[in-house]
Amino acid sequence: MKEGIVLTKIDDRGIAEVTLNRPERNNAYNGEMISELIKSFTSLYENNDVRIVLIRGLGKHFQGGADLEWLKEIGELNEQENIEVSRNTASAIKGLTEFPKPTIAMIHGGCFGGGTGIAAAADIVIASEDAIFSIAEAKWGVMAGIIIPHLNASIGVRNVRRYALTCERFDATEAKNIGLVHHICKTGELDDAVKPIIENLLMSAPEALELTKKRALIESGLLLTDDKFEELVIEHSKKRMTDEATEGLNSFLEKRTASWYTK
Repeated sequence: MKEGIVLTKIDDRGIAEVTLNRPERNNAYNGEMISELIKSFTSLYENNDVRIVLIRGLGKHFQGGADLEWLKEIGELNEQENIEVSRNTASAIKGLTEFPKPTIAMIHGGCFGGGTGIAAAADIVIASEDAIFSIAEAKWGVMAGIIIPHLNASIGVRNVRRYALTCERFDATEAKNIGLVHHICKTGELDDAVKPIIENLLMSAPEALELTKKRALIESGLLLTDDKFEELVIEHSKKRMTDEATEGLNSFLEKRTASWYTK
C-alpha cells in the first residue's frame, strides 16, 4: 500500500477500501485530500473488478471536516481561485454520490462538517458507539451549502434546519434516529459489523445494483443539474471570502469566541 493522504486498495473479491490518511489533523480535508479523493474514485470507477467501496479514516477520527487553517488561507485568494476550490470540493461529493457501485462509510470518532457530507453521500453508513457528529460550518462563519442537498435527502430538511444551524454535536444514536446512520456497532468492531452487509451486496447482481442506485438518485433529485451544481459552488466560495468567515476562522485559530457571540 503506497503511503499518501488517501490510501486505496482492492482485494480479490472486488472490495475496495478508500482510507483517509491524515490522522495528525483528524483527517481534516484540504486541497490535496480533495484532489486525491477525486483521483481515487476515478480510478475505482474505471476498474470493472470493483464491486463495493468502503470509506474509512485512520487514527482517532473518521473525518474532522475542513482544515480551518487551510480555509483561512484560501479565503485570502482571489475570487476565481476560491471558485475552483469550491468546485473541486463539490466534485468530490458529486463523484461519491453518483459512484455506480455501492459505497459504505465506516465511521468512528469525530465526523464533522464535510465528514457528515461523506456520510450523507454514501449508500450505507455504519458507526461505532464512539462516533460524534456535527454540521459545524456556520460556527466558523462559512456554510455547508455543497452538502445540504445530500443532508436534506438523508436526514430531512427539518433536522438540517436544527443541526446545521445550532452546529451542536450529536452521538451515533441520534445520527441513527434521524437517518444519517444505518447501523451502530460497538467501538472497535466496524470490520465485523460490515461483513454481513458486504455479503448481502455481493449476493446481488452488479448491474441490477447499479441501475437501482441510479434510479434512486434520479427520483430523489440528487443527480444535480449543471446549473444547480454551479449555484452551490458559487455560493460556497463567496461565503468563504466574507469578513464574517475571516472572523470565524480567526476565532478558531486564536481559540476564542467569535465577535458575534453575546453573553
